[in-house]
Amino acid sequence: MNRLKLEQLLRHFFLEDMGDGDLTSDLLFPAHERAAGVFTAKAAGVLAGVDIISAGYRLLDPQIDVSVIKRDGERVSAGEPIASVAGPVRSLLSGERVILNLLQRLSGIATVTRQAVDRLGDSRTRICDTRKTTPGLRMLEKYAVTCGGGYNHRFGLYDGVMIKDNHIAFYGSIAAAVKTVRERLGHMVKIEVETETEAEVLEAVAAGADVIMFDNRTPEEVKTFVPLVPKPIVTEASGGITLANVAAYGATGVDYISLGFLTHSAAALDISFSLQ
Repeated sequence: MNRLKLEQLLRHFFLEDMGDGDLTSDLLFPAHERAAGVFTAKAAGVLAGVDIISAGYRLLDPQIDVSVIKRDGERVSAGEPIASVAGPVRSLLSGERVILNLLQRLSGIATVTRQAVDRLGDSRTRICDTRKTTPGLRMLEKYAVTCGGGYNHRFGLYDGVMIKDNHIAFYGSIAAAVKTVRERLGHMVKIEVETETEAEVLEAVAAGADVIMFDNRTPEEVKTFVPLVPKPIVTEASGGITLANVAAYGATGVDYISLGFLTHSAAALDISFSLQ
């Protein structure tokens, strides 16, 4: 994670939650009172965002000491401690909720990503994410995917061309759209084309696409499309893919499987914070 961006996000999140101060903690505890606490997993899963504990408390109060016990990408069992903290009780409690919210959210994404990767087994196919992320959290959520063993698709509209069905329908054809983009695009940026039929796959190949996506196709259809694409061109399957059928798509020989549910539907991993 980019630490400057992370700090910028945390500043915003803390200000949203605390405003002018934590009324409860500030009224109950004197500024000098200290305590220790522990972050504990309450369910089994894969961790992501552990560094947020250190970064968040460092931003709130440099007097807080953080000891990390588990690292991002590690599996954790229910009851296992993740990190311990010690410092002014006001600061510990004021930062608790924002840090927990992020840690639980990211660990949930890492956990479901690992489940998808595990379902593929020894397949050469890679799992990747999409742009179906929570606004404001894309950097963090895509990082969580990598903690679970997945890979990142493009980060936004700015770092890769993706010619989708609506682009094609309005522009006229795959060939014309790819030709126009290629003439105006720098050589460092790839062009991906979304396809649904064999004819569209062949048109995308002839047009010189760098990546060809098979959109909302069955595993059987994907298996027939893959051999139509020369090896230098990357293939991707997307749409209608779940944990229940991801292994079937992995058996087709496709290079990547992009899964929107990794980030838009992942359940948060249950993690608690308690003062000792």
